[in-house]
Amino acid sequence: MTASAPPPPDPAAPPDQTGVHPPGYSGGRTPERDSRPAAAPPDRTGVHPPGYSGGGTPEWGDVVRPHAEEVYAAELAALAKTDDRARPPSWRLSPWAVATYLLGGRLADGTEITPKYIGQRRLVEVAVATLATDRALLLLGVPGTAKTWVSEHLAAAISGDSTLLVQGTSGTPEEAIRYGWNYARLLAEGPSRAAVVASPVMRAMERGALARIEELTRIPSDVQDALITILSEKTLPIPELDDEVQARAGFNVIATANDRDRGVNELSSALKRRFNTVVLPLPADPEEEVGIVARRVADLGAALGLPAELDALAEIRRVVTVFRELRSGTTADGRTKLKSPTATLSTAEAISVVTSGAALATHFGDGVLRAADVAAGLTGAVVKDPVQDGLVWAEYLETVVRERDGWDDLYRACRDLA
Repeated sequence: MTASAPPPPDPAAPPDQTGVHPPGYSGGRTPERDSRPAAAPPDRTGVHPPGYSGGGTPEWGDVVRPHAEEVYAAELAALAKTDDRARPPSWRLSPWAVATYLLGGRLADGTEITPKYIGQRRLVEVAVATLATDRALLLLGVPGTAKTWVSEHLAAAISGDSTLLVQGTSGTPEEAIRYGWNYARLLAEGPSRAAVVASPVMRAMERGALARIEELTRIPSDVQDALITILSEKTLPIPELDDEVQARAGFNVIATANDRDRGVNELSSALKRRFNTVVLPLPADPEEEVGIVARRVADLGAALGLPAELDALAEIRRVVTVFRELRSGTTADGRTKLKSPTATLSTAEAISVVTSGAALATHFGDGVLRAADVAAGLTGAVVKDPVQDGLVWAEYLETVVRERDGWDDLYRACRDLA
């Protein structure tokens, strides 16, 4: 039969519209990073999202955020060395070792595995067990619940590569999930496998690895459905070549999504049936959330050159209290009902507020984190809609903050901004 291929694009269009790497790229690192010279060890640590509890001091030169499999290579190697349990095909570790890597623990040889995620153990076990089956995994939750962080670490522990990633947006094309074309080669040589530009999902199928899809519900619905055949048949047809790519053992997909933000596209029923869904909740306990924020702020502070001795715990407690009360619609003592703003007020946003305050205290203050340093970030996090949220915030300041013992400084700082 005569193979056909799509016409070349408009030469005036910008290049690399598919967002995937060119032929010859083997995945795992960008060509620029592959070719750079080794850098001297830095005096700072990598940074980590909510749920990270500390540990891991990589030698990454001036890289802002190394990949999980790089930062925790020593822990992954220690787990692989001591792991004597059954491993699914193509997995680097057993499911038990993957869960231990995420949740932390002490190995038989004394190696300490730092927790990467703080939350319910059973949720992590269900997520790992799902990936050991033929079902794809959907991590669902409001923004700021460490979905991306968990996804990255699962891919790092299972496949040793967390970079087979599709970032979902409203403009994500079908080529980012299936494949694109190298049009220069297509015109010069005609349709062939050499002219196909493999997507991260296609490369994961060929290797028997995990592909990650971030913000699945931001991808247009018709593009989402390109996953249906991949997930059900474990096959990616290439009709232009009368060919196909069949997934190797170990291939699976981890997707993340939230249904809270605007611009979300509902998944079709057919696609939903091909995922097992694990909902990652916000921290249930105030002290747990305070601990997560404190550890994350310390990590970010080290990366940003903020003083390690900066005492932020008192302000962290207040920021977390404000967020939790406005999220729940009631004060911590349950005596006062509150209106909730349109903002999510997630743990990640609390981390941002405190980190911004720490930068203010360091560069424009005396190095002591005070209410005036967090007031601007706190107000900006709560007031997303100037009218509706502004009224909610003003009422909270007058009825709760103003009347609470020891919070006079926060009340004055926030009111001064208003």
